[in-house]
Amino acid sequence: MSEATHPDYLECLLKSWQAKPAESLSWLNQLRAQAIDRVSTQKLPTKRDEEWRFTDISSLTRLPYRPSQPDSNLHIQDIQHLFLDEVKNRLVFVDGHFSRQLSVIANPAFTIGNLPELLSTHAPILESHLGQYARFDSNVFTALNTAFLRDGAVIIAPKNTVVAEPIHVLFIATQSEVTHYPRCLFIGESGSRVTLIEDYAALEKAAYITNAITEISLAANARAQHIRLQRESTQAFHLANCAVSLAHASNYQSISIALGSRISRYNLDVRLTDEAAECVVDGLTVISDRQLADTHTCIDHSKPGGTSHQLHKCIADDTAHAVFNGKIIVRPHAQRTNSSQSSRNLLLSKTAQVDTKPQLEIFADDVKCSHGATVGQLDQEEIFYLRSRGLSEKAARNLLTYAFGAEIISRIPVTSLRQQLEQAVLDQTQSNSL
Repeated sequence: MSEATHPDYLECLLKSWQAKPAESLSWLNQLRAQAIDRVSTQKLPTKRDEEWRFTDISSLTRLPYRPSQPDSNLHIQDIQHLFLDEVKNRLVFVDGHFSRQLSVIANPAFTIGNLPELLSTHAPILESHLGQYARFDSNVFTALNTAFLRDGAVIIAPKNTVVAEPIHVLFIATQSEVTHYPRCLFIGESGSRVTLIEDYAALEKAAYITNAITEISLAANARAQHIRLQRESTQAFHLANCAVSLAHASNYQSISIALGSRISRYNLDVRLTDEAAECVVDGLTVISDRQLADTHTCIDHSKPGGTSHQLHKCIADDTAHAVFNGKIIVRPHAQRTNSSQSSRNLLLSKTAQVDTKPQLEIFADDVKCSHGATVGQLDQEEIFYLRSRGLSEKAARNLLTYAFGAEIISRIPVTSLRQQLEQAVLDQTQSNSL
């Protein structure tokens, strides 16, 4: 579809945007107004844009879905299968709107809640962080999310707070032919430790658009484990951006699992802004049929002594198409950086496709950096070995495929979630015609 249709799609969203008079002078509404102004000057990306050359989202222009409205009759039993045993604090958003009756906040020693409810009590810290990391100057999807920002998950871990149980932020899609704008802000003050689960799920197979933004800020010596799960409808679009800022000696560990959506795009931008910051970024994509999953990451070292390690795996079957573009930047003053990146990809059919592009941009001389990429099929010698031990060919292929993805899933520290994902990947590898 030609670019000429793009303004029509954006125009539909622009017309549906409106500011509430009561908020006309608030800093949040000013942020939203700035974002909608940026939307009016931008276009949707096409395959002619370098960052999108493998991902065609032109079909999105045929889906001028307006923002979703609060309209949920869900009960606890409807979503109980998505709950995790270890969780004591859970925020649930249905079609982008906060659901108090489905959420559980167990009087924690930290701040957790919905953005509008915290504006009156935490305005200074929210204003200093919200919209400061996921910039919308050149990203139309970030601008749209910010323009339509109403509800949002906010988690603030005070200084030296250690939260033993994981915090579950659950975004559930129920409506067809709508756009929803999930938003998540996590602030880890110095010395804090938290595990955050960001979970996107659908209850029905429906066509809709998810445009999600997550911002994470870790102060000095803070530690965060961030587990991101995307298991939306295979008819949906999932467009997401996550921006992370790491201060002195902070530690960020990320595991991202992508299983759903017809077309998905996940941008992860990690900035190590001070000395001795560390990050570990792992990812797994498992897709089949006609799914397209695109993952773009950028790890930016700007100060000395930083460490980053990344492993991303893709499993593609049928006519599915996986994309991975990983960039590591080492700035001129970021001496003694230690960084590694690996992209490993498994094709289960002759028609599946993977495009992978690991990148290193190094502007310092005292560094230790490496990267690599592999694309291949299952090892025939390993299949032969398993068959010689009594397994059928299909069982052998299923087992090897599952083991390939299980390496990433095994790193998830939440037992009940790890078991859910192990079963989901096992089911998917067994259901596909290998």
